This record gives sequence, C-alpha cells and structure tokens, in this order.
Amino acid sequence: MRRIAAGILIFFSAVLMAVNAYSAERWATLPAFPPMPAARTSGMATVNDITMYYAEYGEGEPILFIHGGLGSADVWGYQVAEFARDHRVIVADSRGHGRSTRSGQPFGYDLMTSDYVALLDYLKLDKVTLVGWSDGGIIGIDMAMKNPEKLKHVIAHAANVTTDGVKPDVMTNKTFNEYISVAGEAYKKLSPTPNEYEAFVKQISGMWESQPAWTADDLGKIKVPVTLAIGDHDEAVKLDHTEMMAKQIPGAKLVILKDTSHFAMLQDPDGYNAMIREAIAGK
Repeated sequence: MRRIAAGILIFFSAVLMAVNAYSAERWATLPAFPPMPAARTSGMATVNDITMYYAEYGEGEPILFIHGGLGSADVWGYQVAEFARDHRVIVADSRGHGRSTRSGQPFGYDLMTSDYVALLDYLKLDKVTLVGWSDGGIIGIDMAMKNPEKLKHVIAHAANVTTDGVKPDVMTNKTFNEYISVAGEAYKKLSPTPNEYEAFVKQISGMWESQPAWTADDLGKIKVPVTLAIGDHDEAVKLDHTEMMAKQIPGAKLVILKDTSHFAMLQDPDGYNAMIREAIAGK
C-alpha cells in the first residue's frame, strides 16, 4: 500500500508540475482560434473605396472589436461569445483583411480609421466602446484623436504610437511567425483575392515602415477614456513604450496581462474579458 501511495503521489506531483509549466508558458503558444458564434446579422458595407465585411451579435450597449494586422474578425470568438450576452457586439474585417477588399490606395492608419467611422455611420451607431488589438488598438487611438465623438471608451491592447515601439527582433519570434503562417492560411480561405497574400503583406508593410508616428503633443490632446493593455511577454510591442503611452495620454489606465503575449485574447480569454469589463465599468 505504501508503494502504491508513493506512486500515486509521484503521479499527481508530475501532473501538477506539468500544469504549472503550461500555465507559466502559455505566453509561448498560439492557441487555435475558437469558432465564432452564429451572427445575428452580417454583410458587406460599401465604405470609402472598398467593401467591408461586418457581423453583429447580441443586444445592448455597442462594443466594436477591431483585430490586428494580417488577421480577421474571427480572432474574437471568445470575446464575442462573452459580450454578446449583454452587449451589441460588432466585428469587422479591416481593409484588405479577411473578407474585405482592398484598393490600390496606400494603407494608412488614418484611412483605416475612416473606414471604421464610415462603418459605424452605415450601421447608424453614434458611439461605441472600441476594443482594438495591435493594429486595431492603433486604429482606436487614431479614432480617439480624429473622431472622439464616436467613442465612449478605447481599450487598446498591444498598440504602439511610433515605429520604435515595436521590438526589433519580433520577426525572429517563433510564436509570432506561427501567427503570420496561420493568418496566411486563413486569408486563402476568406479573401476575395485568395492568391494575393504576399502582395497584401507587401502593401501593408509599407504602412508599418513609417506609421504610426504620433507625438506626445498628439497623445496629450486625447479626451476619450483610454485603457492600455499589454501582455507581460508581448513579442512585438515594448512594455516601456506602452508605459510611456500611459503617461502621455491623459487619464489613461495601464493594465499588464499576466503570463500572456501579443495574443492574450486567445491565451487567457477569461482574464482578457474581465479586463474589458473592468475597463468599461471604470475600475
């Protein structure tokens, strides 16, 4: 019996160690995107010089979720399932991403922001809470500067406001490169131009080389409530850059997401959703 008990103890100790190791290193993994819930409505909106895919879920105060570069609205499955219970949730594919089209016009954050403003007008939405990840967070900050009347709150995760806020070694990171590969496969399935992923990446990379380029004076004029979130193991955005942003945006709140990376909404959806709810509640 003693030998059996000792064996059981060793087994459960090994399991606990494995669980702890997984928890400590979840930031080093890219979880699969969860399936999206069935949309209440979806369609293609003509905005500016493109057609833009959007979908809506639930009822209540509106929340707009904006995905990051190379991705699509489908990254938000965990968040849509949670917030559609008591909010009107809107997701969309940014210009050239997912199911949306692109034009020959050069990519720029001001242009992409104007796409989303036009989408809100198309959906007859006066004000929204905007949750943006990476490029989506940058669009949220841009909208806070250019179209504050459209916003109740911006929650920007893993955003940068100058190009030197991006880590120079991001393209050598295994998890980030896995995301680029996954995004390419999704593009082939979703895009109206499925064989043009490389051309799309080249086109949007022109924007990333020089944008965004906002000054402390630009950020200091923001009057919309802003929450800045970043994973403590973010592969792409520097923590001290996000801390600088929090100091320069009046009243901004900084939230560091524990044991997560650039992909926190997938790695810790419960913690991520709780962060959003606390931001909305002003906590």
